Amino acid sequence: MNKSISGFSKLSKSQKIDWIVNTYFSNTNNAKQVIKQYWNSDEKLQQLHDEFIENTITNYYLPLGVAPNFLINNTLYTIPMAIEESSVVAAASKAAKFWMDRGGFKTEVISTTKIGQVHFLFQGDFKVLHAFFETIKDKFLTDAKSITQNMEKRGGGILDIELRNKTEDLQNYYQLHVKFETLDAMGANFINSCLEQFAKTLKAEALNYEAFTEKEKHIEVVMSILSNYVPDCVVRAEVSCKVDDLTEKNINGKAFAEKFVQAVKIAEIEPYRAVTHNKGIMNGIDAVVLATGNDFRAIEAGVHAYAAKNGSYSSLSHAKIEDDVFTFWMEIPLALGTVGGLTGLHPLVKLALEMLNNPSAKELMQIVAVAGLAQNFAALRSLTTTGIQQGHMKMHLMNILNQFEATDAEKATLTKHFEKHTVSHSAVVSAIENLRSNA
Repeated sequence: MNKSISGFSKLSKSQKIDWIVNTYFSNTNNAKQVIKQYWNSDEKLQQLHDEFIENTITNYYLPLGVAPNFLINNTLYTIPMAIEESSVVAAASKAAKFWMDRGGFKTEVISTTKIGQVHFLFQGDFKVLHAFFETIKDKFLTDAKSITQNMEKRGGGILDIELRNKTEDLQNYYQLHVKFETLDAMGANFINSCLEQFAKTLKAEALNYEAFTEKEKHIEVVMSILSNYVPDCVVRAEVSCKVDDLTEKNINGKAFAEKFVQAVKIAEIEPYRAVTHNKGIMNGIDAVVLATGNDFRAIEAGVHAYAAKNGSYSSLSHAKIEDDVFTFWMEIPLALGTVGGLTGLHPLVKLALEMLNNPSAKELMQIVAVAGLAQNFAALRSLTTTGIQQGHMKMHLMNILNQFEATDAEKATLTKHFEKHTVSHSAVVSAIENLRSNA
């Protein structure tokens, strides 16, 4: 069957669904039922979701959980987390409670500068180009005034414009490298609008610059776009306590702290471990970023680039023991917003932000960083003591039981059974088969 189609975006929602189910599914009634069962019964709310993107056919649900008891700079938070992975919310909650009893998390926003670039080609003498740039530098700001005036009134705007020579890496390649402060907005639209105006100014002014040859006057702008690499939009999160205060039940605080530090040092020097280590951090970060209507893909890209900023991929978090004090910390780039985008549109996003006391972008940076550090602590604590699978598989138990459509009675029996037995997929399958065969 020919699966191509012209004018798909112009079809109605029902026509799109009909084409999808008739083209790709043998059981068209079942496919259509699955699609429609996730529609919201509130037509106005469903229309809102339909208009977030193009070609919407249904909603894709993720669980929205909460992790309470996060003490951050002496303020208690309950943090919303949108994620499907079992054990993440439980681990974050456990780490939050652990550190609440030991002074909580301390955070600090180090910087909030964001970056955008105009990438262009120039065939000529760099010294002449640099003189031209210095001549028109103020013109960039003047021509963008209509875009920047509202941001400037709030204390933000364009911080600096720099001409960068990149011809050693790529022939004739130069940049306008621009620094921005966007306050409580993530700022993508603002930054891109400014950059596109800079590109127009650059090209127009070049045509009238007398020191340019005819060839030099025709600057070729390749693209104008913000960067999701924000090494100067950084927040620090930290926990610390006396080594002896780490002692619990069967865990000796000093031995635990030393093993924990070694685990972090391994992630600092071994990329294979660092990737999984940092993925655990992003379990916590992405979940809060998604719940608060921010762009987790941009955050992921920027964070992983930051993890490799010294030439090799390394741990985002660090740990040490000094004078019998254990300290665990992380500095991480987070370009977030609490106004604009989905923050004012998605009802659950608005609810999540209200749960966090309607934070500023700086406050949200600190909350998100703490969620990542807590997740990392919980994972390393499990890895260096009981092993990661014990807690993870117990949380995964319910997913396995649901795959086999276990009844409430079967779930109760098997949950009790696995309180004293190791959870694995094969063990659960065997247990449910035995339970049913003896019923």
